[in-house]
Amino acid sequence: MKYIAIDLGLKRIGVACCVSKDLVIPLDAIQRKNRNQAAGEVDNILKKYGADILVVGIPMGGNAQEEMQRRVNHFVSLLSFKGDVILQDESGTSVEAKEMLKGKIKQKRDGRIDSISAQIILQRFLQTVL
Repeated sequence: MKYIAIDLGLKRIGVACCVSKDLVIPLDAIQRKNRNQAAGEVDNILKKYGADILVVGIPMGGNAQEEMQRRVNHFVSLLSFKGDVILQDESGTSVEAKEMLKGKIKQKRDGRIDSISAQIILQRFLQTVL
C-alpha cells in the first residue's frame, strides 16, 4: 500500500508520503490559491506517487472538529482520487513540527512546518495499522 498524508490549511497544505513501511518523508507544501487549484495539485501528487490511501489530518474533539470535518469532506469531494480516505487526529502536530525545526529555519511560512505536520500525521496513522 502507498500512503499520502495531507495537513489541510487555509494558506498551505502540508504533504508527506510513505516511501517504505517505516519511512515517511515530508514533500513540498502546496501554496493554496483556491480550492480547485489546491485539489488539482493534491490529485497530481496522489497520481505521481500511485497512492492507494489518502490520510487527512483533522482535529479530534473540541468545537473545531465539526467545521473542519465539513471542510475536509468538501475538499476531498473535489479530488478525483478513488482510493480510501482516512481521517487521522492531527492534534498537536503543528506544535511538534515547530519544536522539531526550532533553531533550524528562520522563515516559517515556507510550508516546511505544514509538511512535517503531515509527516507526523502519517506516522501516527501507520503506527495504528502496521
